[in-house]
Amino acid sequence: MSCSWAQYGAGLFIIGYGEALGIQEIQRSQSLQNTHPPLCASGHGRFMIALSSLMLLTQRVTSLALDVHEGESRIPAGIKQKGGVGWNILYCLLPYFSYMLYFPALLGGPLCPFQMFRIHMESLNRPGKKSIAKPLRPFFKKCGLFFLLNMLRMAVRNCISVTEQSNQGPLQWDSSKDILLIWITALMFRLAYYSQWLLSESLNNLVGLGLDTERTGKATFSDADIWTLETTNKISEFARTWNRTTAGWLRRMVFERSKVQPLMSTFAFSAWWHGLHPGQIFGFILWAVTVKADHHVHRYMGSLTAGSRVLRMFYKVLTWMQTQLVTAYILVAVELRSPSGVLVLCKSVCSVCPLLYVLVLIGMSNKPNKN
Repeated sequence: MSCSWAQYGAGLFIIGYGEALGIQEIQRSQSLQNTHPPLCASGHGRFMIALSSLMLLTQRVTSLALDVHEGESRIPAGIKQKGGVGWNILYCLLPYFSYMLYFPALLGGPLCPFQMFRIHMESLNRPGKKSIAKPLRPFFKKCGLFFLLNMLRMAVRNCISVTEQSNQGPLQWDSSKDILLIWITALMFRLAYYSQWLLSESLNNLVGLGLDTERTGKATFSDADIWTLETTNKISEFARTWNRTTAGWLRRMVFERSKVQPLMSTFAFSAWWHGLHPGQIFGFILWAVTVKADHHVHRYMGSLTAGSRVLRMFYKVLTWMQTQLVTAYILVAVELRSPSGVLVLCKSVCSVCPLLYVLVLIGMSNKPNKN
């Protein structure tokens, strides 16, 4: 790096000051919630942004620690030297601080491997390197999708408001309207996630990060595989694709290292990482159960429907509808968070969809697992 020591000091000061402000904002929001509830609403958005940034910071710290532990990244020799100069150690640590605290990462992802980040930053200093021209097309494309999805989300939210006004209250109607409201509410949440992921990816793409700019300009890592999420008929595939880089981090962090119930341990860790609200605990445990039952269903039904194309097509449509309803039920439970929201969901007709998978898991638990 060719930066001066003054720039290093200024950069570290900004990083430390920003983190201190984030922690202070969390404490202030919690204090307002306890003493002045009306004032808490105005600071809730800032509190959630600060909390999300701290969550993503822990994600990158643990990812980097796994890279060092597994030998994918090596600790610089300047840090290992005994009696080394403090400025030399600080200089060696700057790439790691830069990776963990760069702005698009704290905004919402996706999780970029440290080696990819380091190689990209080093390539920016190469003479004649054009890093802005090629990423402009994917940047504007994702920005356009971001605004389109936000407009669609506002339209869906208006539909929910109209539906609530035409009835006595949310989730208090007949079965068809009950299921429709839960699915539309989950659609609104999914659109919010999709737009947020696209915005984060566009900021990364603007500097060429996450793009194979030497060849096709195609994304090398992404969280928003909207087509797969909306068309899959497998809950397990939905779980692997939803927030894909974070799902990979959870697999690497928990699933591959857990010796007892790795699937349940992974979803339990995810619930703890998200905050351990009652709705999140209920939703993530239910998600783990339905993923495990989904494996049994597709393994058993795959052989039964293999001989008939019509039957196979009917099976895919039916399981797609089941996947949509189950994931919608789980997403609404996670987003509502409160015990009252979970209780209302349990009383809804849509509870039958995940309950079917729970019964399948209970029925298949005594059978030997060949895989």
